[in-house]
Amino acid sequence: MNLRGKLASPREPHMKNVFLNALRTLAQKSVGSKYGEANAGHVTFIQKDRTELLKKFKSAAAKGDAAAQVEVGHSFHEGLGTQRNLAEAINWYRLAAVQGNATAQFTLGSIYNNGEGVMQDFSEAVHWYQLASLQGHASAQSNLGLMYEKGQGVLQDYNEALNWYRRAALQGQGIAQFNLGLMHEKGKGVTQDYAEALKWYRLAALQGQGGAQGNLGVMYAKAEGVSVDYKSAHMWFNIAAAAGNSVAIKNRDAMSQHMSVQQISDAQKMARDWQAGRLLPA
Repeated sequence: MNLRGKLASPREPHMKNVFLNALRTLAQKSVGSKYGEANAGHVTFIQKDRTELLKKFKSAAAKGDAAAQVEVGHSFHEGLGTQRNLAEAINWYRLAAVQGNATAQFTLGSIYNNGEGVMQDFSEAVHWYQLASLQGHASAQSNLGLMYEKGQGVLQDYNEALNWYRRAALQGQGIAQFNLGLMHEKGKGVTQDYAEALKWYRLAALQGQGGAQGNLGVMYAKAEGVSVDYKSAHMWFNIAAAAGNSVAIKNRDAMSQHMSVQQISDAQKMARDWQAGRLLPA
């Protein structure tokens, strides 16, 4: 059954818009380890101590400590230990950014890119993304790649987009891996290469990127770079749907109409095994 043209696919690039805290060890240095513990890259603070912690950060920030300035900016940005105040957050981020703090530079880039508390300014976003990217900040590199791909704040340049996506992807940045897969699938700046697209989609899929998981399903359904495999297609649509990919839900249901009850059961087991870590992506 030829499904070409019948399966929707989330093909548009994604951008990571997250705001990272700076050096987490500073919290323990300033107020003692009892105030926080590392948890999946974040520090969880006892709520009643947030205000006291902010005072400690402010004291260090006033002395020019860039990491502390980022933490103060983050506190105002998220309303941690204080009222949310974007203008104050941007002020502290900027103080850290001009000192060369990559996290602050990336965060300012995201703020200007999204127009959060400021007039949206793609050129300013690119400026800060570039500074952070040159320091190896993977998320900044990924976002800078997207700016070049879309021609936002810079002239559109697929070669530059590929360059920055690849730098971020090689650091394990999942969204860059997904976008790099898209570039190879579409032949943007490179010769169309489904095998290369599959490679990057699989890496992104392992990190839970629902778009990459859904696109893998489409490629198995349409035999793009692989032999047609409805069970693998259904598996990836199912995994992507569980990750919140609404298009994958429709594709999974459409796929089911061309499969036997046993094939669907096998595909569902494959999805469960993959989710439980018992099956590597095919």
